[in-house]
Amino acid sequence: MGSYSASAQHLVDNMRAAALAEPGRGLAFQGAPGANSDLAAREYDPAALPLPCYAFQDAIDAVRDGRVDRAIIPIENSLHGRVADIHFLLPESGLSIVGEHFLRIRHGLMSRNLGPVTRAMSHEQALGQCRHWLRTHNISPVAHSDTAGAAAWVADSDEAGLAAIAPPHAAELYGLTLHEAGIEDADHNMTRFVVLAREPVPPPAGVPLMTTFIFEVKNIPAALYKALGGFATNGVNMTKLESYQVGGSFAATKFYADIVGAPGDERVDRALEELDFQTKSLSLLGTYPQARARP
Repeated sequence: MGSYSASAQHLVDNMRAAALAEPGRGLAFQGAPGANSDLAAREYDPAALPLPCYAFQDAIDAVRDGRVDRAIIPIENSLHGRVADIHFLLPESGLSIVGEHFLRIRHGLMSRNLGPVTRAMSHEQALGQCRHWLRTHNISPVAHSDTAGAAAWVADSDEAGLAAIAPPHAAELYGLTLHEAGIEDADHNMTRFVVLAREPVPPPAGVPLMTTFIFEVKNIPAALYKALGGFATNGVNMTKLESYQVGGSFAATKFYADIVGAPGDERVDRALEELDFQTKSLSLLGTYPQARARP
């Protein structure tokens, strides 16, 4: 477990005390107060008590250990792809996906005004989302574990020319000057989050649903083609399919997938039954309401 800088720590302590006192309202997130994950937690459930955690694993552990009931984790960004290695974190955690949330991402440049800005500190995802702007302004990127955490670090630093890239409201939170907002390279910058809990939550009736699962194909020709055939023949829309390697062998390929629908629907059941027959392993990670309509 890492540690927060002084400017963030007192905020972390207050938020942690509130969330741990009411676990049912607690919603763990990775990052410092004011991070995009903090914003996502408050948007997803305005009644929640966000619990800052230094790392993704810390947020998952807070739920698994029963300190709070839920966690919210970013998994993909429209500009920069995968965010967290949820493919590895979720199967090991034993948690279920019970919800999703989409957050419009805005970045701002902020500093203590200690000379012209020459270096900008932020999470590598934020730096990647602002790379053209940074290059245009001749500002060097500096990686940090978190966006708002970078703002807190800059607030505690006397280094001339050092700035942070973070959500614009973090400037006020940490007493920094906001030089410019909206510096992300595209105005469609969006991050998708998933909400995790110890047990599945029965989704409400009559709403469009998503189901997420992980599977491992057999090491034979056309394995993926055979595994996915049931979704095509049963008319089930697969909105995400991403491969990743396990074990370092480059022989066993696993896939992370999202589909529209849920077990209990005849078409989905037939597709999953065929998938299970054609694969070495299949693990359902959760069924939950759509936060944004899919075709």
